[in-house]
Amino acid sequence: MSALVGQGVARVDGRAKVTGAARYAADHEVAGALHGFLVMSTIARGEVVEIDARAALAHPGVVAVYTHADMARLGLRLPGFPYNRPFIPMQDTRVHHNGQPVAYVVAQTLEQAQEAAGLVKVSYRAEEPVARLADALDEAFLPKKFREKDNEFARGDAAAALEQAEVRIDQTYGSPMQHHNPIEPHTTTAVWAGDELTLYESTQGVMFTRNVVATAFGRAPEQVRVISPYLGGGFGAKGPTYPHTLLTAAAARLAGRPVKLVLSRAQMYTSNGHRAEYRHHLRLGATRQGVLTAIADTSTAQVTRLDEAVYNGSDSTVHLYACPNVHVRQLGVRLDLPTSSYMRSPETTAHFGLETAMDELSHELGIDPVELRIRNHNPIDPRTDGPYTSKHLLECYRVAAEAFGWARRSPRPGTTRDGDEYVGWGMATETHTYGWIRSEAGLTIGPDGRATLRAATQEIGTGTYTVLSQVVADGLGMPLGHVTTLLGDTTYPTASLSAGSSTMPSVVGPVSEAARSARKAVIALAVADPRSPLHGVPAEEVVAEAGRLFARGDGGRVDSYRDVMARHGRSVEVIGRQDNAPGYSFGAVFVEVRIQPRLGRVRVTRVVTAHDPGRVLNRRTARGQVIGGVTWGIGFALMEHTMVDPNTARVVNPNLSTYLVPVCADTPSVEALFVDRPDPGSPALGARGFGETPGTGVPAAIGNAIHHAIGRRLRDVPFTRDKLL
Repeated sequence: MSALVGQGVARVDGRAKVTGAARYAADHEVAGALHGFLVMSTIARGEVVEIDARAALAHPGVVAVYTHADMARLGLRLPGFPYNRPFIPMQDTRVHHNGQPVAYVVAQTLEQAQEAAGLVKVSYRAEEPVARLADALDEAFLPKKFREKDNEFARGDAAAALEQAEVRIDQTYGSPMQHHNPIEPHTTTAVWAGDELTLYESTQGVMFTRNVVATAFGRAPEQVRVISPYLGGGFGAKGPTYPHTLLTAAAARLAGRPVKLVLSRAQMYTSNGHRAEYRHHLRLGATRQGVLTAIADTSTAQVTRLDEAVYNGSDSTVHLYACPNVHVRQLGVRLDLPTSSYMRSPETTAHFGLETAMDELSHELGIDPVELRIRNHNPIDPRTDGPYTSKHLLECYRVAAEAFGWARRSPRPGTTRDGDEYVGWGMATETHTYGWIRSEAGLTIGPDGRATLRAATQEIGTGTYTVLSQVVADGLGMPLGHVTTLLGDTTYPTASLSAGSSTMPSVVGPVSEAARSARKAVIALAVADPRSPLHGVPAEEVVAEAGRLFARGDGGRVDSYRDVMARHGRSVEVIGRQDNAPGYSFGAVFVEVRIQPRLGRVRVTRVVTAHDPGRVLNRRTARGQVIGGVTWGIGFALMEHTMVDPNTARVVNPNLSTYLVPVCADTPSVEALFVDRPDPGSPALGARGFGETPGTGVPAAIGNAIHHAIGRRLRDVPFTRDKLL
């Protein structure tokens, strides 16, 4: 086993972050930069009739006000990922949602731009919008995109099996529109130098952003550089490229000077995607012994009038439990709202319904919820129709249940109290897909014997700098402090988007390969150099450890990276490449809730999780992912709800004072356990993608615990007091 990989190494970028040395996108100071601010539409559907910018242009410091009349015409194939809109704003007069950019103010200071934006007068021809899923459910349709991709999935005959089932569960579950709310707002600083463009951008994918922007402006990808060394949260919101990035680059081109735009919190609610409002009709059929015989899963999510993108998949319905008859349909309803997008763990919306329905089935049958899941455990990987190369979900159930004390649980709801509070215990399975994107990593061993890794992936706050530095240090046999990792720049070798739990599966393999190649290259230099103590030693007999190179079995023949490279006099440079494949990770979550019945107050007081992510690359960062996922799940279950005025389709709570997210006081300590067994099918040192798995089961586990506490079944999140009283 290697020395560093797997250890809970402290973050190598930690000091830079706590001292302010880490430069986030808006921190980059560009000489002569102007400040931009967007004017947003106040109608949801209709057309711009007139824009009067005279007062704004007369305001001190204002350089320009751009509208559809003078904004550059941008070329993209629409709709399509990674540009996450079916249209580009300010290309014509049409308005597709409330909060759509209709003008762009450029001024000397941010305050001047904000003040001038309030002076721009826009006249509209408004049409009546439709903003609520419930108002248009009869217009639900199966999007062509999903029919073509065969995302209406069928196995066996679910309808017939349901008719014959001994026990049936037939319920509908729901979740509202939710927003990502990273602390760092979306920001773009655009700098043109002739036909070449540099963007300082808050993005989860510098290469994806570069390609979109290059296409929009008719430039070669090499003419666009995107820099994003640190991200202050994204959660999927900064995965796609959005209109504000294109508009800022266009404004800078028109103004002939750099332009910086930082979206306001309220503007982020209509500019950067969200989790779609969602309804989930789920029917389970089973034997009286608790064996599933049928699952019929129909989900309905909001889409726009111009696209058909549904981002909340029902993957766990298809693969999680062994069931011979499954039918999944994903429907869309057209609303006059912004396009939704990926939001951390997008499969949670459907998974919440599945894991709640499984709890309802266990209660109906009188079978323990853990035992029910064990009886329906699925060893078959749907991607290969063969056994998983590694799956230890059953061990996750056992380990987490033992640590939680699940065996002491009274199965009868409403029977456990502590003072004036009811106590409930609930659990759920956790699972999520992870992606893979072909990536490269460049590694340089300098004349000083130190290593520098370069990859155009991102640090989104999860510990990528640290884990990749560990992989390099282990692969080279070099101290961690002798490794520098550089990320988030399109001048580095092409690497993965940091979304879809794809970073580690995509990048670790190439980084490991680069480290091995660089070690071999330096050893080859040593054994070929008559000045080296290792001269003439067979290369395969040379061991690298702590920066030293020595002959196996002959401790007297020692060299070092520093000395070899100093004699060589120039750098060694290698590129690592390693293919992988997408897949799944698994786990289990157990929660305790306490409910004050008179006030309807719910507190999550204890959480135990166990996960199987393959090999754990860093226990500290992996535990951080679990804590983040649990916190995210608590917000999903108890708080988060974007509210929209049905008459204007305007978001009415676009701030953190009324859109509630969990804080430390809402989150208990989390016991995070790991199986930690390398997956032999993963070339990423046995690790699988993991980041979005923790949290997927938390909303259902909380709802199941509430039912256990008071006997009331809640099927729509958030579980607010009005639903408990």
